[in-house]
Amino acid sequence: MINKRLLIKNLLAHNDECSFYDKKRQLNLHTKEGKAKFLKHICALSNSNPSNNSYIVVGVEDLDNEITGDDFFDDSRIQNLVNAYLENPPKIQYENVPFPNLPKDRVVGLVTIKPKHKTSFFKKNIHTIFAGSVFVRVGSNSVPTEDKISYSKQNIETVISIENSSRNSIAYTLDGVMNFMIERHGDMVSQYKVFKELFVICWAGNPKKIRDSTYLSRVDIELINEQVKLFYSALDVVSISYDEESFTIIEYVPLGLNDKTSYYPLEQQKISFFDNGYYKIENKMLFEPPAFNKKMLHHIYNSNVALITKLQRGIALSEREEKDLENLSSTLMICYLNGFEDAKQKLIDAKPLLKANKKAAVYMSFKEAMRVLRKMKYN
Repeated sequence: MINKRLLIKNLLAHNDECSFYDKKRQLNLHTKEGKAKFLKHICALSNSNPSNNSYIVVGVEDLDNEITGDDFFDDSRIQNLVNAYLENPPKIQYENVPFPNLPKDRVVGLVTIKPKHKTSFFKKNIHTIFAGSVFVRVGSNSVPTEDKISYSKQNIETVISIENSSRNSIAYTLDGVMNFMIERHGDMVSQYKVFKELFVICWAGNPKKIRDSTYLSRVDIELINEQVKLFYSALDVVSISYDEESFTIIEYVPLGLNDKTSYYPLEQQKISFFDNGYYKIENKMLFEPPAFNKKMLHHIYNSNVALITKLQRGIALSEREEKDLENLSSTLMICYLNGFEDAKQKLIDAKPLLKANKKAAVYMSFKEAMRVLRKMKYN
């Protein structure tokens, strides 16, 4: 079993970006350009490594390898994005890896691209990349090619060596459990559960009674053996259940036009463990968008557009408008889910303005809304 934190350290220590490894400060999958860049690197790394895993590390400075981290990214449907644009798409896995020096809400992303022997190429246009384009890695660059693809067999030995040097141990597991429960979450209710005498899951959160149900808020869940964060949210709430074979997380998203006290099931994530040392993660989308009165939504939509216009023009907001700004992202999302097609793009265009706001909750609400919309798109 590979300790993903150790794997990232070994990749960073190996050398600079190369034909089996790339690093990024962050991913931007909100725009066509950002998606195109990501898909280009996936295509190139896959074609250049048909017999070994290749990797992209997200949350690292390019010049000095400083680990700065990125937001927790829980889009299990990123594979669907790859499938939508690439012919012969590789299987990929995105994992969130916590590091001790990073805040709780920051992780390093690890994209693992599985080996396959058929050439990947774009089957439809995206941004400046045309259908039929083929990419390969030349050193640290992903470049287009029309030639027969060659690859270095040296990569196979090198990657296997790096992965073998990243194997987990009992010491890493015990240290991980103690770090999670005492150092990082000593102020919260935290628990652990061992599955199949091998896998250890730790979770922490604050119990929250909502009507007749008890949920956990500010939830952090990790698979300690691999140093992988399975779930993190500062806003949403979850319910947790488990037996001897599996661990199930159901995430709920708060939605409403005023106080947002209604909780809707968003997604179920089930981790099943097997006697042979393997595990499987299955995700099931549960979300059914709430329906609201269209006449009322027209008024709310226009008010939100007017609020964005004031931000663009630098006009000072009233106290009420400042409060409305905190709910702008979730209300525009509700508008979009109820047939206001322009609402999503209005929200995306407002990202720089919301990010620059002095209240952290304003931008956090934006990220949560985009996360829900992204999940629905690739469902």
